[in-house]
Amino acid sequence: MELNIGERIEILRKDLSMSRRAFGERLGVSESVIVNIEYDRLKRPEQKESLYKLICKEFNVNEEWLRTGEGEMFVTLNRTQQIAQLTADLFKGEKDSFKERLLLALAKLDENEWKVLEKIAEDLTKEKD
Repeated sequence: MELNIGERIEILRKDLSMSRRAFGERLGVSESVIVNIEYDRLKRPEQKESLYKLICKEFNVNEEWLRTGEGEMFVTLNRTQQIAQLTADLFKGEKDSFKERLLLALAKLDENEWKVLEKIAEDLTKEKD
């Protein structure tokens, strides 16, 4: 039996360990919209299409998988895209978090300070071996 889009969205949401409410909040919609899309009860095609596109963008989902079930669930990101995604995710969080302060501190390092940091990281990994 082939799954429909709503069922694949439910699988995606569960794979992300998100409640319908949290999933909807990330997309800017209510929990009831997520219930309706999972049960294929959204009536307006333009509402469905915009949500499908947003789901793919927000959660890095392979649109082909979402629409047809073919291929991998998630788009494979290259290294640069992974770094950009991490940075974007960090700044979606709480203001003045440790992660935000750490990134800002790293952004201010000059070349010599990067070399010192690299040496510290190498020393730390040697200690674990």
